[in-house]
Amino acid sequence: MTEPYFPNAGEAWQQVAPEQAGFSGDRLAAAVSFACANETPWPYGFYYDDGRYAPNVDWNESGPWSAVVGPVRPRGAAAGMILQHGRIIGQWGETARPDMTFSIAKSYLAVLAGLAVDDGLIADIDAPVGQAVPGPRFASDHNRKVTWRHLLQQTSEWQGELFGKPDQIDHHRSVGPQADNSRKGERRDLQEPGSFYEYNDVRVNLLSWSLLQIFRRPLPDILRERVMDPIGASNSWSWLGYDNAWVELDGQRMQSVPGGGHWGGGLFIGAEDHARFGLLIASGGQWNGRRLLSESWIAAMLSPSLALENYGFLWWLNRGPHANKAAPSTAASALGAGGNVVWLDRDNDLVVVTRWLSPAKFPEFISRVMQARV
Repeated sequence: MTEPYFPNAGEAWQQVAPEQAGFSGDRLAAAVSFACANETPWPYGFYYDDGRYAPNVDWNESGPWSAVVGPVRPRGAAAGMILQHGRIIGQWGETARPDMTFSIAKSYLAVLAGLAVDDGLIADIDAPVGQAVPGPRFASDHNRKVTWRHLLQQTSEWQGELFGKPDQIDHHRSVGPQADNSRKGERRDLQEPGSFYEYNDVRVNLLSWSLLQIFRRPLPDILRERVMDPIGASNSWSWLGYDNAWVELDGQRMQSVPGGGHWGGGLFIGAEDHARFGLLIASGGQWNGRRLLSESWIAAMLSPSLALENYGFLWWLNRGPHANKAAPSTAASALGAGGNVVWLDRDNDLVVVTRWLSPAKFPEFISRVMQARV
């Protein structure tokens, strides 16, 4: 069954036996068992017995800036889905359960930026953000050089404070295998915007706030109306901001939402809704013949940036020294701390979602999935 399939809202998601999709049932079952046996070590409530927030422990973050200012809800156990041509060939755990998803929210922000481009709200992603978003946040000689592309590729080097969090909090931050965060939060000299990559949640939250300024509507409402409802997502997901992230636009009070759960809040969503979102991206922005996002934006979003070859517009790419050799170089991922991944292999029409799989074990899991093909 190689023709594409898009699940309708409210109907049972089509499932096929792995063998019908060209996979070994035994090897795929072993991959699923591997995911279940290698759950993230993070506590279910995200706080250790000594009161420390698990993400901040992983990132070596402490001090007054590290305060959790958004909602935190206990997570479920390991869960996930494997789709081939849109149909389920493997799944485990509570796939409908809405959990925190951390930085996968960044990839949703990239899609919202694409909608702004498609709508003409952003005429040129290489234009300074301050041209469309006037005010003090882009007024300095340094910050006025920051473009939309810089924010999307995490190369903006923007300097300032947003919702009580200064950009310095993520200076020297490292993510990925063997990440060294021993100097995280230590001030460094800023580089020219566009020339230096740094994973910085304050600057991603600035992108979200900037998109709010041009849409003039809460971003979760835009996402629901333009993406999640058309792809048949559930009503159980939510995108929540910090307690102090409320703004007033056109006389209306609305909340700016963060690009993750670094300090609480973020996108609370289930694996099934993630899988629909991943299927939309893997299908080039169209859903069962309906165009929701331009194909040109998908291509740009999944293209490598000059400063980091394995990073696009808030999506990770299977390139560079840490690329998974079992998968094609065109594979891409939306990654969230704690073992949350939406993984796309467009060459083989695969979408894989994992919840709470130990990040150190994810590469082996994907290798097992790829090796299950016959």
